[in-house]
Amino acid sequence: MVYFRLMFSNHFTFTKRQLGWLLLVGGIVVFVGIISIDLLDAGREGGIGPAQQLALAVSAGAALLGLTLIPLGDTPA
Repeated sequence: MVYFRLMFSNHFTFTKRQLGWLLLVGGIVVFVGIISIDLLDAGREGGIGPAQQLALAVSAGAALLGLTLIPLGDTPA
């Protein structure tokens, strides 16, 4: 609760570590979501199309970018 109050203050800035975790978790969630939607819709023909491939590449890129930001510490992003 205190963290959310701090987050919405006028003096809050994201750190590189927080932004890295946000990108990493978001990229992983989107990647797993796209794969699971394709697996759950197994009766449909076609598999993973070009739009899904692009979304998978972007989400994997976001996760990798997040991994590179995490070690940079608590400096403002």
